[in-house]
Amino acid sequence: MIDHIGLQVSDFAKSKRFYAAALAPLGYRALMEFGDDAAGFGVERPDFWIGKGARPTAATHVCFAATSRAQVDAFYKAAMAAGGRDNGPPGLRTQYHPTYYGAFVLDADGNNVEAVCHQPA
Repeated sequence: MIDHIGLQVSDFAKSKRFYAAALAPLGYRALMEFGDDAAGFGVERPDFWIGKGARPTAATHVCFAATSRAQVDAFYKAAMAAGGRDNGPPGLRTQYHPTYYGAFVLDADGNNVEAVCHQPA
């Protein structure tokens, strides 16, 4: 079981604003901060972290669980409004399984951020 994950971001303030907006529809909010260097987001405890650093040389993929397809849609809309770049709009991805409903957005560092709901419509 994964306890937490962290991404290095090149523009901490911009990334913090992006993740705060993009993850809000999933119930995530900033729960812990260390000045302008790191922030931990979560629902009950910080399980997703961003930290200031050099631009990553390789993109990372991180996926957040959604409880409904409407949450996936709201994540995508919020992430795009917060400056994300489309990497796959909300929809079924039946190549994974028949009820896999996901959306993909690239953050400012090119990381592939996804929200997925596995429940039927």
